[in-house]
Amino acid sequence: MSDSRESTATKERDEVKEPDQYRVLLHNDDYTTMEFVVEVLVIVFQKEFDVALQLMLAVHQKGRADVGVYTFDIANTKVETVHRMAEEREFPLRCTMERA
Repeated sequence: MSDSRESTATKERDEVKEPDQYRVLLHNDDYTTMEFVVEVLVIVFQKEFDVALQLMLAVHQKGRADVGVYTFDIANTKVETVHRMAEEREFPLRCTMERA
């Protein structure tokens, strides 16, 4: 005899969808210092210094760089944190997010 509760629980578990992921990008500008970009990468994105340095150079050379992939809420919070830090230091650093 089959337990209908078990089949319903299994069905519900199978239908759970992973949350959408969002790529966070930093954009180059002519005013934000390289040191500040590294600081942002270390503080906001928890990158090791050497990794942060490489990402900063990618932003500088390519115009932008992907700095992480997160769920919507986390990505949005990181973008807002970067903008707040940049505003406090009077830098025009742009940080955006897009669906991964």
